[in-house]
Amino acid sequence: MTKFLTSSALVAVFLLGFAVETAAEEANADAVEAVKSGQRMNANAAWWGFNPEDATDILQSAIDSGAKTVTVPYMGAPWVVRPVKLRSNLELTFEPGVLVVAKEGEFKGKGDSLFTATDATDITIRGYGAVLRMRKTDYQSEAYEKAEWRMGIAFRGCKRVLVEGVRVESSGGDGFYIGATGANPWCEDITIRDCICDDHHRQGISVISAQNLLIEYCVLSGTDGTAPQAGIDLEPNSENERLVNCIIRNCVIENNAGNGILLYLRPLTSASEPVSIRFEDCVVRMGKPGDTPADFTDIDMKGGAGIRVSALRDDGPQGTIDFVNCTVENAAEECVALSEKSAKSAVVRFEDCHFGPSWVAANRGYWKPRVPISVSGRRPEVAADLGGIEFVGCHVFDTVARPVVAYLPADGDVALR
Repeated sequence: MTKFLTSSALVAVFLLGFAVETAAEEANADAVEAVKSGQRMNANAAWWGFNPEDATDILQSAIDSGAKTVTVPYMGAPWVVRPVKLRSNLELTFEPGVLVVAKEGEFKGKGDSLFTATDATDITIRGYGAVLRMRKTDYQSEAYEKAEWRMGIAFRGCKRVLVEGVRVESSGGDGFYIGATGANPWCEDITIRDCICDDHHRQGISVISAQNLLIEYCVLSGTDGTAPQAGIDLEPNSENERLVNCIIRNCVIENNAGNGILLYLRPLTSASEPVSIRFEDCVVRMGKPGDTPADFTDIDMKGGAGIRVSALRDDGPQGTIDFVNCTVENAAEECVALSEKSAKSAVVRFEDCHFGPSWVAANRGYWKPRVPISVSGRRPEVAADLGGIEFVGCHVFDTVARPVVAYLPADGDVALR
């Protein structure tokens, strides 16, 4: 038989619930005090409260508390935040289902990023099943000053950083930014693993200056906004920066409005530290697995080369840039484009790589040869002595009767070697 609660019983249930909530708040206050006094090293951000309208001060207080580990729990509503600063000696964990979202109408500063760490050490961020989301279309509107530096997570001059399992979406710059400061001209010992960078304004990941960098099992997709619009871009700003022992492996780089992989190294000189960059077991593509050139029907389709290496100057750095067992398929332009690559600078080597269909985008205004691999030297002031490129055990899959490689020097009498 169905039983119904009396009005007095309902009141009792309500009061009981209220009493439990009040007790929880008191317990959280005690826990916060225990963290501040050093009695507890593990903290839950919700101990500081939760405000679904703006949780910035709550989350920042938890991070600044000094706790060794801070957990951001699922609260049934997003953690809405303004820019958040990270500190040294921090393990920050986002529980599955957590959504951290940039507060609407904020991030007006041209460099305002969702999370930023500057000259910090020993940071771990874990977020399997969590999403960090900004508002790219807002930042692209007239309501915001034009900029390309509103990053998802920015590391500047940091050491010993591990990021695992986080999905970063829709920033006004890069999903991840790895760069320098005046005090530390490079980041060091950085690992980014099992992450997704999707729908960013400038790059999925920008690597400006790094030593001992590992990026693995990541997806870098949907970049579209402002040049270069690459999946990943390695691009130093000055000759005292470096790209040393940088390994990118087992990553999928797809459907970006620019190049899939871009290396632009003009700022590095012979005085710079020799480069050592290795891409291994990566896939670069437009469209979906199994697509053929006939599946690309949008005549305004965006996209660049699958892999572009540019501006290794005559007075450039020594070292090696390796692509090992990588696949490029359905490239919007070339599968591989090498421009201003001097024979006097670092060697670029492709080993056991596979290049599928190229030029699946219409590119109606492009007048140069549409080939799978191009080597060009448009700017002799950067590189007049072209070469230093190796292909070992590579395969090109093509259904168009055309050369595999086109050489396009600025001066037709310049030899390639």
